[in-house]
Amino acid sequence: MSRVALVTGAARGQGAAIVARLHADGFRVAACDVRFDELRSTVGDLGDAVLPIRMDVTSPQQWADAVRDTVARFGALTTLVNNAGILHRAAIADETPAGFESSWRVNCLGPFLGIQAVTEHLTGVDGAAIVNTCSTGAIRPFPHHAAYGSAKWALRGLTQVAAAELASSGIRVNAVFPGPVQTPMLDPQTQSRLAAAATLGRIGRPGEIADAVAFLVSEQASFITGAELVVDGGQTLQIG
Repeated sequence: MSRVALVTGAARGQGAAIVARLHADGFRVAACDVRFDELRSTVGDLGDAVLPIRMDVTSPQQWADAVRDTVARFGALTTLVNNAGILHRAAIADETPAGFESSWRVNCLGPFLGIQAVTEHLTGVDGAAIVNTCSTGAIRPFPHHAAYGSAKWALRGLTQVAAAELASSGIRVNAVFPGPVQTPMLDPQTQSRLAAAATLGRIGRPGEIADAVAFLVSEQASFITGAELVVDGGQTLQIG
């Protein structure tokens, strides 16, 4: 069976790099993002093997439509990469219920809905795999990240539960934990500040996260499920 991946948050940054890497590895890819015009521009040079789809990951109906359209176009679905996420910063005293809930809806509810939406199609499929993009914020606490950090901690737990529950269906579920990466999620000043304090003297590149995802969905990772692959240049080695 052909390998077919659905990737969320695909318009820019890590998501765009993941789409490009999987495409280079021979996958056909449904590239999904709420920023549809930017998405079409991003994947426009990749040809008919990449299908751009407008999708809000917090909508169960849009998940159902995206999975349906992917299968209709490519004839199968073998892989899900839950990469969409939003970075929301606020001190606990300043956080609002709306801000907190919005972060959780994108960063945790979205992946949950994705797992629900694809399970039927991935069950029993050779090489079926799900990868969730977590964060080093789910390993150590960062001040002013109550909404984002707690949502990513929840996604970490969801990954473990899904790995245990879906193993009998032949579906592997793993997570990558990026540290700071050169993407639009971090403004240039924040990137420079983090690079200056980084263990390896720089922050990560989107392609380095894509490499990790490509490994976890590959045959080389066929005996790996419930794993947490930290790709942070040593950030979590630092204290304070």
